Amino acid sequence: MSRGKGFSLVELAVALAIIALLLAGALIPLSTQIEVRNVADTQRSIESIREAILGFAQANGRLPCPANGGTPAGTVDTTTWATSVGAGAEQWNPPNNRCYTVFGVVPWTTLGVAETDAWGRRLSYRVAPAFADAISLNTWQSRQNAVPGTFPSQVAPFTQSPADQNPTCPSSSPPAVSPYVLSPAPALSSFALCSLGDIAVWTRGAATTTAVPLGAALPAVIISHGKNGFGAWQTNGTRLNPIPAGNDEAANINGNTTATPSGGYASWAFYSRTHAPAATGCADPAPGFANAAPPCEFDDIVVMISSSALIARMVAAGRLP
Repeated sequence: MSRGKGFSLVELAVALAIIALLLAGALIPLSTQIEVRNVADTQRSIESIREAILGFAQANGRLPCPANGGTPAGTVDTTTWATSVGAGAEQWNPPNNRCYTVFGVVPWTTLGVAETDAWGRRLSYRVAPAFADAISLNTWQSRQNAVPGTFPSQVAPFTQSPADQNPTCPSSSPPAVSPYVLSPAPALSSFALCSLGDIAVWTRGAATTTAVPLGAALPAVIISHGKNGFGAWQTNGTRLNPIPAGNDEAANINGNTTATPSGGYASWAFYSRTHAPAATGCADPAPGFANAAPPCEFDDIVVMISSSALIARMVAAGRLP
């Protein structure tokens, strides 16, 4: 009688080892695919939010105010004057006809968009105040009249800054010289054709820590805090810790860092750059300074809303001449 054929213990062990190696090799591409999908989904979501913000401006003559990130989902805001405003609603201040705050989270219920990014966290949103106040206030500049205090003005030789514009917008090349060629003051928009935002977005190359401007004079910016989520508002109204070691992600969280682009004026600084892992001895020096150390960990996704894109939509809607 012939013996039945089968695996010996050695052969079985070898087979199991091979299977384990194959499975281990498959896990890395799978996690990478999930991360790539999350980034792509978040980018699509932010693009939808950007379109909703531009649509809001066309309908209302101004940009929406941020929502309060500290309000838990499904509740009403009890931390500001707006005690009857639900989570995700813009923080509009009726007595003063402007935003209660200019830095918070995307007002998802006001815009009818997703509350969170692909990692389940709310998206930060900053708006230049003169782009989001009432038309009746006639504030064509971007003076920081909400929170924090007054925004610094630009000094000579170029005086067309957020702190000293006028609604008739001299159209000659700066510095403008009398007689001016004037455009009409807008009656259906809270900002003028020449209005400049008070936000700048900076970037860094992978091989250098020197920051360079990516966009300036911006009316608004939208931020996903990425996979690590450092500092992001969660749906329960609390912030995700720890605070990052890098200055770039910290600037995107705090919203109170200023920097001055070359030839421009002091602006609220945010950062958008190539994603980088955590690094020992890293450095994110301020613009104008360099460091031999590698850039710090960064995985934020930042989308700008430019003045040109916004004004084009307002002209198309008949709100600007």
